[in-house]
Amino acid sequence: MIKTILRLEDISKRFSGVEVLHDVCFDLRPGEVHALLGENGAGKSTLVKVITGYHQPDHGKIYLDGELVEFIDTRDSRQAGIAAIYQELSLFPDLDVAENIFVGRHPLNYGMKVDWRKLYIEAQELLDSLGVKIDLKQKARHLSIAQQQIVEIARAFSINARILIMDEPTSSLTLNEVAELFSLVRNLRESGTAIIFISHRLEELFEIADRVTVLRDGYYIDTCNMQETSRDDLLRKMVGRTISDQYPKVEAKKGDVFLQVEHLTSDGLFTDISFELRAGEILGMAGLVGAGRTNVAESIFGIRPAGSGKISIEGKEVTISSPHQAINLGLAYVPEDRQQHGLIPKMQITPNISLPKLEEFAKYNWILNKKERKFAYSAALQMEVRARSIWQLARELSGGNQQKVVLAKWLSTHPRILILDEPTRGIDVGTKAAVHKLMSDLAAEGLAILMISSELPEILGMSDRIIVMREGHVTAHFSRTEATQEKIIAAATQNVRTGTLQ
Repeated sequence: MIKTILRLEDISKRFSGVEVLHDVCFDLRPGEVHALLGENGAGKSTLVKVITGYHQPDHGKIYLDGELVEFIDTRDSRQAGIAAIYQELSLFPDLDVAENIFVGRHPLNYGMKVDWRKLYIEAQELLDSLGVKIDLKQKARHLSIAQQQIVEIARAFSINARILIMDEPTSSLTLNEVAELFSLVRNLRESGTAIIFISHRLEELFEIADRVTVLRDGYYIDTCNMQETSRDDLLRKMVGRTISDQYPKVEAKKGDVFLQVEHLTSDGLFTDISFELRAGEILGMAGLVGAGRTNVAESIFGIRPAGSGKISIEGKEVTISSPHQAINLGLAYVPEDRQQHGLIPKMQITPNISLPKLEEFAKYNWILNKKERKFAYSAALQMEVRARSIWQLARELSGGNQQKVVLAKWLSTHPRILILDEPTRGIDVGTKAAVHKLMSDLAAEGLAILMISSELPEILGMSDRIIVMREGHVTAHFSRTEATQEKIIAAATQNVRTGTLQ
């Protein structure tokens, strides 16, 4: 019989009378990477929270090393050697690396004061055991996302974690950082650590995972070896159908130039950015993380106005110094980080959707709740937001449904120019296909869409034209027929000063 370190049997969980997990089974072996796969809302996050003690199951059993266990809270699971690293990292920005590793558990000396020498020695030993090099006295706010994840992993192993849960760990990483993370994951696997790996990027799972378990609508569907399955088979299990066309791009009639950017420059961020965007067109903006694409989008939308250059809307030069001005000019911006900039997670769906049009629902400084509610319900219904009600908190929604709320909010302003920054980051393949179809439909209706994406298949599949950025400069323009993955990668890695590849 194959040994398991963790086994879940018939786990069920209800919230407000709605069952979100239905008799789910799952097992994890020592020294394996086990992928957990499913659309947003499939029950992955709830299952993880059951494993970590954040939620207690209404029915079912959990076995650890073959013994029946019950986790009353997250402290119980940590003491049992289970640690989780979530998509939204939880480091303290003004503490250094060593302090973050041992936060709340600082080693003390005989005078019951922090033993700083011991803290830094033990932190260094942990990083050495993981085979990584990071300055222990660097503040967390100055670390890259990849470095922050390593600190989170080191923190997990400082409590002797035997089971590590990684939730979308690569969603904000560059290709090189992903390679470094996978090297670390392989080392952990070889040392006997059991890893639950959650990702919507199927190509990653074939590279790193040993087995995969698929959930759909809260039900257990299947567990199989990665070497014995295919991408199409996993997609079918996830969504209950085959997604034959992930990028449903429909040729749309191109109209007049809606947006023209000329020589836009912001010192230290980007230089001499020029392009035009037509009605009915999807203009893809490609490049590596840190190339300056988001900075350009924020300048166009008035969040951080550029120092020089021109922006014209339908042939008329405009000055956009605030998002309010941008909205009045017919622009909408779906930001890259929906948690920090796209939503107010602690607020309900209704006010999140109505926020840009709040003035329309107010009379004598009072919100007309019935009118606001009707508007939000219609917008959420149109975007097929899956929620218990429009009064559910945004933070309780899956990542895909949160993105749908952000899209509903901005589309309700009836924009003519839509800026989408990483529109499908961290959402499942089914929702991705729905977002791509929505983009194609909007372009067909005459919207002008600027799409920033780090996923090359998305750039190639959805764009009419493509511009590539590197270190704050535009390095290439391609038509849809000219663009290839190799050409885009070459332009994204080209040294803008020397013209050589890096």
